[in-house]
This record gives sequence, structure tokens and C-alpha cells, in this order.
Amino acid sequence: MNGLSKGISKVEVAVKWDPSPSGEPPTDLDLVAATYLATSTHENPDYVVHFDSRSPDGTITLNRDSKDGKGFGWDEVMTLELTRLDKRYARVVVGVCIQQRSGPRTFVGVHHPSLRISEGYTVLFEDDFGGILGATSATVAEFVRDDSGEWDFHPGVRGFDTDPASFARTMGSRHDS
Repeated sequence: MNGLSKGISKVEVAVKWDPSPSGEPPTDLDLVAATYLATSTHENPDYVVHFDSRSPDGTITLNRDSKDGKGFGWDEVMTLELTRLDKRYARVVVGVCIQQRSGPRTFVGVHHPSLRISEGYTVLFEDDFGGILGATSATVAEFVRDDSGEWDFHPGVRGFDTDPASFARTMGSRHDS
């Protein structure tokens, strides 16, 4: 980054999918964000934001939550106000998990999933989960605070084969690049 760059400040992460066909159980994708302290950037998250929750300081909020993919536009939307996040946080990992209430579900069974990460009107990253069809959840973005205090964005979809509770604990684990 050059000296004129302001880094990433406020980001929107959105997912959408088509409803399950008639007679099949509903498909429920959930956005999840995990925050990590500067003293422990890959171990257990300090807190996790998911359905029915928000960050303690209001900097990460789930603006829209769908349980079935019905409706128009983006089904799940999360806003991350990174520049407002306390200085003790150095990393935020965002993921998507498939609820497993009706039995094992992977991305291969999700109809037309789509992901968009944007800052304002600028689309930073898009994906369709096609590279991880056998996964039950995936990390989709990582935001890391650099030494100057600016946030850097690291996109990428990494699949996991775990239940939603385990995913929230392990989504920030170290991995090979």
C-alpha cells in the first residue's frame, strides 16, 4: 500500500441462494464473523457474531437473516465497521455455514449460492462456492490490521467439513497458503 491508501474501513458481506425445491427441507446459510485479539490472532476468537447476535460495541452487525433463501436480493447481509473496532483487535475472519438441522448438507445441495463482499459501491470479491462443493461451511474473507493501524483485506473461500458450532471455534485456524 502506498501512503495515500486509507485501507478498508466499512465492508458489507452478503450471501444469497435459491429456496429448496418443494418437498425438500429449507436451506439455511448463515454469515459468521469471528474477532481475534492482537495477542492471539489464530487461537479462539474473542467473540463471534452470527444470527441473533451482534458485536458488543455494535461494529459488526447482521442486517438481514434468512432461514430459507426466500425473498428478493441478498438473503443474509453483515456489515463490518473495521475502523471503529477497538485497537486490541487485529484480525476478523468472516465465514458462511450451512445449518445442519435437517441432516448433513453441503454446498453441492445449495441452489445457486452467491457471495459478494463490497466497500461502498466497490465490489471487492465475488464467489459462487463452486470450489468447495463438499464443504458444510467456508471462510470467505479475512481482515487484518497492519502495523500502521489500517485494515487489509484477504479474500478467499476455504471449505470446512464441520457443524456450525465447531466452525465458529475453528474458522480462524492457521492454514497452508
